[in-house]
Amino acid sequence: MANLKGLESVVSQLRIQRTNLVGDLKRVDGALSALGSLNGSSNHAPPRRTMSASGRRRIAAAQRARWAKVRAQNVVSIAAKRAKRTMSASARRKIAAAQRARWAKLKRGA
Repeated sequence: MANLKGLESVVSQLRIQRTNLVGDLKRVDGALSALGSLNGSSNHAPPRRTMSASGRRRIAAAQRARWAKVRAQNVVSIAAKRAKRTMSASARRKIAAAQRARWAKLKRGA
């Protein structure tokens, strides 16, 4: 029992030292941040460059012109487009019957 009491006192002393060290580290961090801001360096990102509204409009107009040029070269006739394929009623019935059979098999297995 005496051995456990000695161990408890060592643990409590270590905890006290730890809290003291944490406090010391916080003070050192504060000093470093204060000194770091003195020499002109900063921890934040530099401000981003902004663009005027007229500049954005010019860029957008140029991009629209480029896309119009690309679309003008890629003319696709309406006849060349394939129509959607439709499924016959009998094919739909076959697929539905097969799906019902799969569900029935799954329900029987469960």
